[in-house]
Amino acid sequence: MQVNEGMIDRLLRVIVAIAIIVAFLTGKLPGNWALLLIFSGSFFMSAVTGCCPLYIPLGINTCKK
Repeated sequence: MQVNEGMIDRLLRVIVAIAIIVAFLTGKLPGNWALLLIFSGSFFMSAVTGCCPLYIPLGINTCKK
């Protein structure tokens, strides 16, 4: 997979993922919104790999070459 996320994009994804997980674990996120945990997992994994699958068909690349 080709890296298509820049460092700021990756950092924001990690921050959002951690915020969602912490909100769920502390009870601030109701059970109905637990679906957000799936999104937080995908945000975290895309930040770790540096590749966002949604960016590929949209032609978006935030990574500086």
